[in-house]
Amino acid sequence: MKNLTALTALVLAVATPAFADLKPGATAPDFTAPAYLAGKPFTFHLADALKKGPVVVYFFPAAHTAGCNLEAHLFSQAIPQFKAEKASVIGVTAGNTDQLAAFSTETEHCAGKFPVAADPDAKIAREYDSTLAMKPDWASRTSYVIASNGKIVEVYDNLNPNDHVAKTLAALKTLNGGK
Repeated sequence: MKNLTALTALVLAVATPAFADLKPGATAPDFTAPAYLAGKPFTFHLADALKKGPVVVYFFPAAHTAGCNLEAHLFSQAIPQFKAEKASVIGVTAGNTDQLAAFSTETEHCAGKFPVAADPDAKIAREYDSTLAMKPDWASRTSYVIASNGKIVEVYDNLNPNDHVAKTLAALKTLNGGK
């Protein structure tokens, strides 16, 4: 029984996010990263994206994994709602970065509706305090809503992919005065 308890604790620790230390009101770290939109490579720069409006930066552990596939699909379905809030979305991952071009095009994932960026060695995720506690070279599942002025207005840190879209859209609606 003791071994089962220890094993359960270890499994939970590996799957547990580090819990983002960046809080609403903090300045979002600027970053530049290689990215793909509909299979086409480009360089994403957060500062440039913020000039156009708020940005949702969501970190995910790895392309082509069950939870990440679902989360990307949910974000792709909601892109019209994000656009209505004058916001853009970018996914960032350190996992399976060699698969991001395909991941960005596939209908069951991003469907070419928003970009995904490669984060080799989880450098960007570390700047955002969004790594998995027992696997710090992987990003946690953490979503940030960043206002045009570069301030974080919402942080949602949960390995379950189901509520990230709803939480970030609600924060954008509040940011935009509930319109």
